[in-house]
Amino acid sequence: MHLLMEGMMKRSLLLLASGLLWAASAPRVSAQSDFCGIKNTSFQEGEVLKFRVFYNMSAIWVPAGDASFTTTLETLNNKPVYHVIGDGKTLKSYEWFYKVRDRYETFIDKETLLPAKFVRNVNENGFKIYNNVTFNQKQGKAISTKGVYNVPSCVQDVLSAIFYARNIDYSKHKPGDKIPFSMFLDDKVYELYIRYIGKERITTRYGTFNAIKISPLLIEGTIFKGGEKMAIWVTDDANHIPVRVDSPILVGSVKVDLTGYEKLRNPLTALVKKK
Repeated sequence: MHLLMEGMMKRSLLLLASGLLWAASAPRVSAQSDFCGIKNTSFQEGEVLKFRVFYNMSAIWVPAGDASFTTTLETLNNKPVYHVIGDGKTLKSYEWFYKVRDRYETFIDKETLLPAKFVRNVNENGFKIYNNVTFNQKQGKAISTKGVYNVPSCVQDVLSAIFYARNIDYSKHKPGDKIPFSMFLDDKVYELYIRYIGKERITTRYGTFNAIKISPLLIEGTIFKGGEKMAIWVTDDANHIPVRVDSPILVGSVKVDLTGYEKLRNPLTALVKKK
């Protein structure tokens, strides 16, 4: 149980942000149309999203951690950028045996919605990881704490990808379509995709929503099973905010639910009934 909780909390923020690492082997045909050149209509300065992470092993959902995303408008290299901070932490009731304080930051160019900088600052029970990445999108370079790497055009980081994906017009896609993109994470480039499943009405701990369902193909690891077993529901309105993430793990399953929000860009018309 300890090892499962440890591994789950290590990945809770990545799980929520964009389904952890979305798998390779995606075709690149439509990547430019969906992950290059679209405008932001879904989020704004001042937005705050809050989530609760649950773990289930014996038909009982146990609250295990919290995650949040805050967006501010700042200036980086004389350009306006959205500074998004993703924080993940264990609940105090679990900190006696394992304490997590994870922070991921992205600086997204306001005009192109491409990342200019990414910071990973992780402290997991005293085990610390720090990586600072600067992107030169024009030259196709990522300069990280450990070196300089070639990256493809329109490359994303783990946080910028989900905020960019919130602006995709899913009405242009048919159920089963793959939406590919490139991600730079841990000094590697991954060719990934989101599969559009369709539209559903879903009831979460926050309320009932009209939602768009998508599914990333997971890379098999120490906790998550490989394959398209993770499901993510985002609001079927102009905000496209995640309201639930659900995934099996090697023993049990993990669920992440929206618990609160502030200063959405658009009315939350997808909310049918609040609990």
